[in-house]
Amino acid sequence: MKTTILSVRAMEILDSRGNPTVRVFVELSDGTTSAASVPSGASTGENEAIELRDNDPKRYAGKGVLNAVANVNEKLGPAITGMDVFQQAMIDRRMIELDGSPNKSRLGANAILGVSMAVARAAATSARIPLYTYLGGAGARRIPVPCMNILNGGEHADNNVDFQEFMAVPLGAPSFREGVRYVAETFHVLKRILKDRGLSTGVGDEGGFAPNLESNEDAIETIIQAIERAGYKPGIDIAIALDSAATSFAVDPKGPYDLKWSGGGPMKSEDLINLAEDWVSKYPIVLWEDPLAEEDWEGFKRFTKKLGNRLEVVGDDIFVTNTQYIRRGIEEGTANSSLIKLNQIGTVSETIEAVRMCRDAGWRAFISHRSGETEDTFLADFAVAMDTGHLKSGSASRSERIAKYNRLLEIEEELEDTALYYWK
Repeated sequence: MKTTILSVRAMEILDSRGNPTVRVFVELSDGTTSAASVPSGASTGENEAIELRDNDPKRYAGKGVLNAVANVNEKLGPAITGMDVFQQAMIDRRMIELDGSPNKSRLGANAILGVSMAVARAAATSARIPLYTYLGGAGARRIPVPCMNILNGGEHADNNVDFQEFMAVPLGAPSFREGVRYVAETFHVLKRILKDRGLSTGVGDEGGFAPNLESNEDAIETIIQAIERAGYKPGIDIAIALDSAATSFAVDPKGPYDLKWSGGGPMKSEDLINLAEDWVSKYPIVLWEDPLAEEDWEGFKRFTKKLGNRLEVVGDDIFVTNTQYIRRGIEEGTANSSLIKLNQIGTVSETIEAVRMCRDAGWRAFISHRSGETEDTFLADFAVAMDTGHLKSGSASRSERIAKYNRLLEIEEELEDTALYYWK
């Protein structure tokens, strides 16, 4: 006897920035209920699936999502009611077809994704198996290395640092539990270092510190100092990952660039590539996300050709978790990894397809949260299910970030000595 979707409803809630987002509830014919909440990005790619906002200036400065909620309640819900909950791809396809636009702009990617996530969770609950097992199969047991954003800049902070994320990567830890400890300890040492220098210890959207520093490079050197003072070896116990989010300081989506916040001034693609080569030679950098802008395909290609054999080159804004752009990147050698964000594409099944395409091409896939998050832990289970080996979900602060790490600690404990943890 199949288990069918009995009802779907949505409501407006708040994300970690205090902006509205969508929460969806699903009830099944066997009595199972589930809920899922949709994250929201700030540094967004031009080709991302569209979040539907109300644009009513009288509510939440136009950022309300009542129209998206209504689309769940009045259109998406009725369209999938009665469907077999275990037919995830079929359910997602029906919603995509109902929307009918190339970027989910009619009904809203936030509405569609909320339903997609809630359906997947309902199916797992109905089957009485963990979500990571339902999505990834019986062999899903690899816990991702946490790439913790411990220092913020760019559009995620009000400071003079151009690059958006400076992440600590505990790739030398023996387990996820120990990896979290390595970075949490480094995070607290970093706070003391900043305080001793008379710098701000306030945090940005993703929980990393957001001080004004002497330069972008000062951010890396300060983190290395914190790693060492915490008792760890840079590059062996803890490495560094960066997200330039270069579109945010590009004069044009294809470049050139203006390091406006730090006062670094104008730069061409080749200047940024040379800067990266210098940093990679000096510091233990293992991953670099969006080193160039979202339409600077040639710059990305040159960056990857020069540094792709030394580190993971991740495309975010340039690929937007969309197989159309990932396929082009694979064909042109634009990168060797794609960032994976559920709400960039808008359904669970499409996100899985993007991960599969990366894997089939020998690329890595880097699972990621968004700057506007919720306490929903779907992402943690999804990262284990996809077996990609690494995840970024913010810093060792802010409960919406910690919720994901705590869920991964639970999963690791559930798996006991069958759990795997390694970088490559």
